[in-house]
Amino acid sequence: MTVDIADVAVWIVVGMLAGTLAGLIVKRRKAGYGHLANLGLGLVGALIGGYLFDLFGIAPGLDSISISLRDIVAALFGALLLLVLLYYARSRYQKR
Repeated sequence: MTVDIADVAVWIVVGMLAGTLAGLIVKRRKAGYGHLANLGLGLVGALIGGYLFDLFGIAPGLDSISISLRDIVAALFGALLLLVLLYYARSRYQKR
């Protein structure tokens, strides 16, 4: 697989969008966790969500455009899943 600058730009845009949406949903603030944290959250969320959507065959017909709705939904799902896992890991660690 070759990665060009357009792919990286799409990943950054989708990651920032998904991270900002996840931060908005969880924190109930427009800024979410901050620009860099939102970007990181969205990029990791895109990896998690994209892998799970491919694994389970969720919404295969939505990937017909360059930045597809499937990419955004998968990234948002992955970012929210990551936040849930971090919440439980942090709460479990603090109880010890």
